[in-house]
Amino acid sequence: MLQTSHHPMLNVAIKAARAAGALINRASLDLEALRINTKSPNDFVTEVDHAAEGVIIETLLGAYPDHGILAEESGRTHGNKHSDYVWIIDPLDGTTNFIHGLPVYCVSIALAFRGKIEQAVVYDPTRNDLFYASKGRGAFLNDKRLRVSKRTRMSDALIGTGFPFRRGDNFKRYVKMFEEVMQHCAGLRRPGAAALDLCYVAAGYYDAFFETGLQPWDLAAGSLIVTEAGGLVGNFTGEADFLHQREVVAGNPKIYAQLVTMLAPYTRVIKEEDAAAPAAPVAEVVPAAPAPKKRAAVRIKKDDSGNASA
Repeated sequence: MLQTSHHPMLNVAIKAARAAGALINRASLDLEALRINTKSPNDFVTEVDHAAEGVIIETLLGAYPDHGILAEESGRTHGNKHSDYVWIIDPLDGTTNFIHGLPVYCVSIALAFRGKIEQAVVYDPTRNDLFYASKGRGAFLNDKRLRVSKRTRMSDALIGTGFPFRRGDNFKRYVKMFEEVMQHCAGLRRPGAAALDLCYVAAGYYDAFFETGLQPWDLAAGSLIVTEAGGLVGNFTGEADFLHQREVVAGNPKIYAQLVTMLAPYTRVIKEEDAAAPAAPVAEVVPAAPAPKKRAAVRIKKDDSGNASA
């Protein structure tokens, strides 16, 4: 099944993702039996998240005992906190869909070396689809090379998004953004698993994607898969530092540039005191995705009235 040309670390990540996917598939057959703990309203965590994360960490540390781990459910309680290599894991992205039996969820595993993402795997267990990338070697779905779409007009573009859903999210700001993007594009989609959404940009199913409020483990793997497929990933002002900004735009270069122009007025580049709040451990990693080779040709400045001008 596996190509022998894969990087050995990618092979281990694929093995871990498939093991977690098998566990998730088994659990999906008996959803009633799951005990659900609510982390906070609308933010579910199940036994399955924990079990899947456990099997991933066991597989990764079994192969690389001296590597570090940053995982959604257990934070940094495993692995070597001082390693240059850090695995960034979301064992089940799309938990709410999973709990409802809606088959849109995935396992996301990325490896950062000194803060740069080098290996990425996103596995969709309901379709047995494996998206993966190694830095500099392209992005693939199963064994097929991925390229972002070639559409250039916003009016033709299909764009993915995710709604904010936690208390404290800025819904009003989001609704304004949503309204503006919706009026300019061919359609807006919201399946509910950001890691898969990024893979859909890489595969050209979407022309672009944007979301606010995401954590590094939602973005780490998908962002490398997008850039290796020829796409761009950044924050709402087009800079490459999106992993800790809780806002992300990804797309083919042409649609990305247009979307950044549209979203820049809504940016909320996180201030240091915000970043130090609940997600403090994340700040240690800083695995910014590879900066776009060509910086998007859009630089946004706000004038005093708050209007954006390119």
